[in-house]
Amino acid sequence: MSASWITAVGPWHWLLIAIALMILETFSPAAFSMWLAIAAGTVGLVLVVAPELGWQVQLVLFSVLSVLSLVLGRRYLRRHPIATDTPTLNRRGHQYIGRIFTLDQPIVNGIGRLRVDDTAWRIRGPACGEGTRVRVTGVDGVVLLVLPHTQFTSLDGPVGID
Repeated sequence: MSASWITAVGPWHWLLIAIALMILETFSPAAFSMWLAIAAGTVGLVLVVAPELGWQVQLVLFSVLSVLSLVLGRRYLRRHPIATDTPTLNRRGHQYIGRIFTLDQPIVNGIGRLRVDDTAWRIRGPACGEGTRVRVTGVDGVVLLVLPHTQFTSLDGPVGID
């Protein structure tokens, strides 16, 4: 089989690769193929202006542009995160920050358990007895950080009560 097809790569091939990568991006959650599609589309546009570029140069240009678009794209997204109406969707513990719950087990030596809906959470906070109302103030990994609710004033903002 002849490998002459690789030497006949033109701008339309790169643009079709870019379209295929963008279609692939719609089915993947990683936001990776988009940057490769941008690189492939750019190589296609460069070939419109300079059609004499060899396939080796095209592949090197695609590789360099892929890395460059990945780095610049990640940097841009870090500085300009995508706005969402559910920022804590995949961070369950963060959804409980600010809410007030009643302990059904005491906090002993700074460690306890708290029942939230159908889940038992490990909690860390000052020693409190059963029946004490606590407010979730933060999250440390999979541990909810709590303080007794009496340590807060009504100026602390909205609270959800279990």
